[in-house]
Amino acid sequence: MTQTAIPYVFMRGGTSRGPYFRREDLPEDLDDLAQVLIAVLGAGHPLNIDGIGGGAAVTTKVAMLSKSQNNWADVDYFFAQVSVEEGSVDFKPTCGNIMSGVGAAAIEMGLIDAQKDETEIRINAVNTGARAVARVKTPGGMLTYEGDTEIAGAPGTSAPVQLSFMGVAGSSTGAFLPTGNLIDTIDGIPVTCMDVAMPVVIARAVDFGLSGYESAAELDDNQAFFERMEGMRRQAGALMGMGDVSGSVTPKFGILAPARNGGTIAARYFMPHRTHPTMAVTGAQCLASCALTPGTVADGLVPQAIQSPANVVLEHASGTIEVLVEYSMDNGFELNAAGLVRTARKLADGHVYIPSRIWAGKEALV
Repeated sequence: MTQTAIPYVFMRGGTSRGPYFRREDLPEDLDDLAQVLIAVLGAGHPLNIDGIGGGAAVTTKVAMLSKSQNNWADVDYFFAQVSVEEGSVDFKPTCGNIMSGVGAAAIEMGLIDAQKDETEIRINAVNTGARAVARVKTPGGMLTYEGDTEIAGAPGTSAPVQLSFMGVAGSSTGAFLPTGNLIDTIDGIPVTCMDVAMPVVIARAVDFGLSGYESAAELDDNQAFFERMEGMRRQAGALMGMGDVSGSVTPKFGILAPARNGGTIAARYFMPHRTHPTMAVTGAQCLASCALTPGTVADGLVPQAIQSPANVVLEHASGTIEVLVEYSMDNGFELNAAGLVRTARKLADGHVYIPSRIWAGKEALV
C-alpha cells in the first residue's frame, strides 16, 4: 500500500472545523504526529490543496480524543493547530470552538454512550489542563444535530451545545496576570496580558489608530498594524514567561473598543497572523474577563460594572458572542466559571489518507 488510511470524523465545532481522531489511531511521538497532521491537512499550501484543510486557520484544526486518564473527566481532548502555509503544528493552545464538537464526536466514536434527552460529557483539555462540561442533545438516547440555535459565523441553525469552563485562569502560564501587572506598556502602547482559557495580549483599538469596528478583511489588509502587533506580541510573550513565541500561535492578540450595537464591548481577535472571522471561544473568555476586571485596558470602555453572574456580550467581526461569567472580587477579580452556547455538526466520516512514506500506520509497528 502506498497510502495509510486513518479513521476520522469530520466536524464543524462552533465556527471552526477539522478532523477528529481517536488518539490511539495516531503516532504517539509528537514529531511523528506533527508530520502526519501536516499531511492530513495539506499544510504548506495556501489552499491546502493536497489535504483536507480549508486554507484558513479556523479550518486547519485537529481534535484527538481518548477515554480520559483523569479521574474527573470522561474524555481527554488533545488539540493541534496546524499551520495553513507552513509545515508546522502547534500543540500548546487549546480551542474552544473545536471543543464544541468533542461531545458529539466522542459519542460518534463510541467513547461515550448517549443518555436519554441530554448527555453530559466532562472534558479534560490535555494541552492546558482546563476542564469543561459539554451538554449535547440526545433525545431518546440518539445524538441529534437538528435544532433552532444560531451562532454568528456559522450558517443556519443546529442543536445547542452548552459549554461550561472551569480552571481556565492561568491555564497556560500559571497566572491570571502572567506579568503581575494589570497594565504593561510595550512600544508605547498600554496592554493587558491576561491568561484565561488562552493567554492574550489585549490593547485598545484607538491606540493603534483603529476604530475597533473594522471588518476582518480590512484588518488583514493593514500590514503595518500586523507588523507592529507581531513585534508587541513577541515582547509580551517573553514578559509573560512564555519564552520565544515567534514560532507559536500563543499568546494571541485582541483589541477592544466601546460597543456600538447594544453589546458590552467591541472586540477583534487575531490568530495571531490573521484576523479571526468571528471570535474564538477561548479568546472570548479572556476578553470578557478583561472587560470585567477593574484597572485593565478595558477601563472606560464598559459603561458600568456588571455584577456576577455577568452576561458579557462581545461584538465581533461577524456578530456577537455571549459569555456568562461567574466571578468574585473578594481578592481582586477571580474567575469561577465561564459558559457559552455553541453548535456543532458532523460533516463526514470514514478514512483520510496520507502517503505511507510519512507514516505507515500502527500495524507497521507491530
